[in-house]
Amino acid sequence: MLKYNLPRNLPSADELPDSDETPVDNELQELIPGLLKAILLILWAERMDWLFGIDMGIYHHPDEPAIVPDAFLSLGVERFYDEELRPSYVLWDENVMPLFVLEVVSPTYRKEYSTKLETYQGLGVLYYVIYSSRRRRKPHLEVHKLVNGKYELQSGNPVWMPEIGLGIGCERGNYSGVTREWLYWYDADGTRYLTPEEQVKQSAQLVQQESQRAQQESQRAEQLAERAEQLAQRLRELGVDPDNLN
Repeated sequence: MLKYNLPRNLPSADELPDSDETPVDNELQELIPGLLKAILLILWAERMDWLFGIDMGIYHHPDEPAIVPDAFLSLGVERFYDEELRPSYVLWDENVMPLFVLEVVSPTYRKEYSTKLETYQGLGVLYYVIYSSRRRRKPHLEVHKLVNGKYELQSGNPVWMPEIGLGIGCERGNYSGVTREWLYWYDADGTRYLTPEEQVKQSAQLVQQESQRAQQESQRAEQLAERAEQLAQRLRELGVDPDNLN
């Protein structure tokens, strides 16, 4: 349970702006979080205790503007309130701090390594993830974990996050018709979870394999029946009735 030193009369999510009207700098800021959410929608389809917000405002104080990460993940919250869904994420209503925040660095630097890092650290967000495909000498993906109130950079690709039950990493793949480096979720063994498109292809391949296997079995059965008939005919030629064998 979050504790705040806040005024008594607090605005609800419906009363707060649901956007800061700041446009994204490029398409990747939508596609990268979109892929992560698409995978979760299949992976956690039966779970109703999570929220993956994309470009959604997080309100932490009624007198301050919302912070708007490219994406965030909260566990232990209602996935849906009603058919209108959430306009924003209001901490004094949710009482759950996001465990994971993602910032995709665009050509226009937006203080991902300074002000935003300090803000998420001060709020107590457990994992702060920064992705920048334009970096040449440093890893494109940085996963910072909150340890004793300070962020510590984690090593590896992917990085396992036990509190979430997922790993986060990057590798080349194809999504939305574009082949490039994307962010993906991974299991504890470092195996990447499939995208929806990959799952559809995998299912189609399995269906095709089963169809081929059934066709092969049918052909084998026909061959056995044909061979049995040939043997029966040979017995008849020898004067033996194959239908009255003892």
